[in-house]
Amino acid sequence: MEDVQGEIAALALHLRGRREPILQAWQTAIRRDPELTTGEALPRVQLLDHIPSMLATFERALHAPVEDAPETVQETGQQPAAAHGLQRWRQGYDLREVMRELGKLNECVVAELDAYTAAHPDISHAAIAGARRVWAAMCGTAIEASVCQYFELQKQEAAGHVRDLENAMAEIQELEQQRGDLWRQAAHDLRGNLSVVANATVALTHSELRDSSRDDFVGILMRNVTSFHHLLDDVTSLARLQAGREQRRIEPLDVTPIMQQLCEGIRPLAQQHRLFLRCEGPAGFAAEGDPVKIRRIAQNLILNAVKFTQQGGITVSWGDSDGSDKKRWALSVRDTGPGLHSEAGNHLSSALEGKSEPRRGKESRPTEGGEGIGLSIVKRLCDMLDASIELQSVEGVGTTFRILFPRQYS
Repeated sequence: MEDVQGEIAALALHLRGRREPILQAWQTAIRRDPELTTGEALPRVQLLDHIPSMLATFERALHAPVEDAPETVQETGQQPAAAHGLQRWRQGYDLREVMRELGKLNECVVAELDAYTAAHPDISHAAIAGARRVWAAMCGTAIEASVCQYFELQKQEAAGHVRDLENAMAEIQELEQQRGDLWRQAAHDLRGNLSVVANATVALTHSELRDSSRDDFVGILMRNVTSFHHLLDDVTSLARLQAGREQRRIEPLDVTPIMQQLCEGIRPLAQQHRLFLRCEGPAGFAAEGDPVKIRRIAQNLILNAVKFTQQGGITVSWGDSDGSDKKRWALSVRDTGPGLHSEAGNHLSSALEGKSEPRRGKESRPTEGGEGIGLSIVKRLCDMLDASIELQSVEGVGTTFRILFPRQYS
C-alpha cells in the first residue's frame, strides 16, 4: 500500500508540473469545438477562471491516503466547481456548454494519465486505477456542483422575473385605478357645472325676477358655461392623449408671441376674478418645439392658477433656464394662491399623474373643478416634448410650476 501511495504521490507531482500544458490542451479543445461559441469572446484568464483550482484540488486529493481520496475530493472540490458554474452563468453560457467544457477537461486529464502510464510502464495497476477513481470523483463533484449552482441561479433569475411581472401588474392596476378616479372626477365636475347651468336657466325663466337678480344669474350662467367648455376640452384632450392619437410636430418658433397672445386671451377671465395676469419674457425668444402643445401646457397651468387663486394674481415668464444649462429653456407660471397643503412636498407626482386632486387649500370656487385633468394633460404633453416639470409651493404664499423644454430636438 505504501508503494501504491508513493506512486500516486509521484503522479501528483508530475501533474503539478504539467498543469499549464493540460490547460493549453483544454483551451485548444474548447476553441476547436464548433458547439462551444460563448467562450470565443472571452480572454484567456476569464476562460480558464476556476479550472486551475479544480486541477490543483485533484493534485491535493492524490496526496491523501487512497481510501480517503474520494472524501477529500468531495470536501475540497465543491467550492471551485460551484464557482465555475456561477462564473459561466454570468458569462452567458447555457447548461449544455458548461457540460461540454467539463467533458473536454475530462478528456484532457484522461489523456495525460494515459501518457504518464505509457511513459512509466512500471507503475502498478492499483496506483493508476486509484488515480483514475480520484479523478472520476473529482469530475462528478464538479458536474454536480456546477449544475446545481447553474440551476440555483436560473431559479433566482426566474423568481426575479416573476417579481418584476407582479410589480408591473400592480402598477398597471394602480394606473387603471388612477384613470378611473380621474374620469369619475371629470364626470362629477361636468355634472356640477351642468346642474348650475340648469338651475340658472330655470331661474331666468321667472317673469317676476328683478333685473339685478337676473344679471347675477346671467353671470353665474356665463361662468359655468365657460367652465363647462374648458372641462369638455380637457376631457377630449386627455382621451386623445391616452389613446395615443397625439403626435408632436417640432418646428422653429418664437415663444414670446405665443405666450403674449395666450395671456391676452385669458386676462379678461383673470380680471373677472379680480386677479392680475402678467407676462414677462424677452422681446423675441427663439427655440424649437411644438407651438400648439406648448400653448396648451401654459394654458392649463394658467387656468389652474386663476381657478385657485383668491387674491393677487398670476405671473407667466419664459426665457433661459439658468446660467449652467444651455440646452433647455424655462416656462414658469407663478401664482399667489394658498399653495399646496403643507404635507404636499411630494404632491408633484400625485398632482401630475392624476392620483388625486391636489386641491390648493381649504377653499376653492365650488363650480370650477378639473384640476386633476388639467395637470394630467400637462404631464402627458411634457412627456411628449421631452420636458421636465418642477414644482415649488409654499402654503399661504403661492405655487410655481416651472417647465424645462429642450432648446433643440434631434
